[in-house]
Amino acid sequence: MMSMLYQAYQNHMDLTAPWRTGAAAALRYLNLVPRGTSGRTFGRLAAALELISRSSLSYARPDYAIGSVTVGNRDLEVTEEVAYATPFGSLLHFRKVDGPEQPRLLLVAPMSGHFATLLRGTVKTLLQDHDVYITDWHNPRDIPRSEGRFGLEDYTDHLIDFLSQLGPRAHMVAICQPSVSALAAAAIMSEDNHPARPASLTLMAGPIDTRIQPTKVNQFAKSKPIRWFEDNLINYVPMQCKGALRQVYPGFVQLTAFVSMNLERHIKQHIDLADHLAKGETDKAEVIKTFYDEYFAVMDLPAEFYIETVRDVFQEHLLPQGMLIHRGRPVNPAAIRRMGLMTVEGEKDDICSIGQTLAAQDLCTGVRTYRKVHHMQAGVGHYGVFSGKRWNNEIYPLLRDFVHVNS
Repeated sequence: MMSMLYQAYQNHMDLTAPWRTGAAAALRYLNLVPRGTSGRTFGRLAAALELISRSSLSYARPDYAIGSVTVGNRDLEVTEEVAYATPFGSLLHFRKVDGPEQPRLLLVAPMSGHFATLLRGTVKTLLQDHDVYITDWHNPRDIPRSEGRFGLEDYTDHLIDFLSQLGPRAHMVAICQPSVSALAAAAIMSEDNHPARPASLTLMAGPIDTRIQPTKVNQFAKSKPIRWFEDNLINYVPMQCKGALRQVYPGFVQLTAFVSMNLERHIKQHIDLADHLAKGETDKAEVIKTFYDEYFAVMDLPAEFYIETVRDVFQEHLLPQGMLIHRGRPVNPAAIRRMGLMTVEGEKDDICSIGQTLAAQDLCTGVRTYRKVHHMQAGVGHYGVFSGKRWNNEIYPLLRDFVHVNS
């Protein structure tokens, strides 16, 4: 029965689409009406129409919207170019027009229910001093089932392929969940003496060893057998979509879980949004709308990738125990040599606690001590490790210097 939930949800959204479209159209016309003594009445009506028109999720990737970046004392135009693509993801290049030569850097985005655009701010900061590429993952609901499966090994293969496209001496920075695959890719490429193995590897708030100070997220992953996750969270993509009948962990189910963790906060935000609109406080309303435009843009996860991640990373801890296998061969972090290794953690991270990412330092015994860097950022939670003021002012300068020293 659970496997039909996604289809029922999609049918409901299709049936109610005319209401949202009508509300959006009415709102456009209402905004043309001059505001007079009844402005507050119009404001309340506008607020209601706005909330109705926004009562749905988006399955389309938002824009990165990085039109320019300041490099030194120059503002340079930034264009997005797909350097390489597979059915499941693109290697997206943020090319700076007439920009200086800078270290090439692959930013590895998580595949965790939101699009890689969630790292928009991270990209913009990195662009100041680096030639940035990102793993721009595609939504599985748009990928025909004939394209095959996408599991944890496929994710690692993509990183190896993407680095091969970048060529020798590129750098890899993995954010959160993909730290395991990034470390595996670096180990495999080092063992093979691959010419495009990264010059440095940075792991930020990643679950290398979740046995260390387990968080609520880690505890939940271990609280139930893997069969429970398969039976209760995996659905078929609806028949209306290109990826019809592909098995996924649906984005709307993931978002429901995210929202329920801070339900009161999200309710208050939407009450505030309606209040700002009713009062004509468009700037304040726009801040909330922009946040939820991104937050409600959700991406499904391939079922096999989700299940294998839960099992191999969070339940069985294969990598730190030396038991992770990739395409039939053991993954050996000790094989990593002649490569810089940086790990970054946040003091208040309740998703990936202190010590879980640092564990990579002990696994990579082949990396010289002077090429290892660890930073624990005081006062930040999970997202503060790669976004916000502390990231820009305190963490990024350390990462920038680390990359340049290893270039």
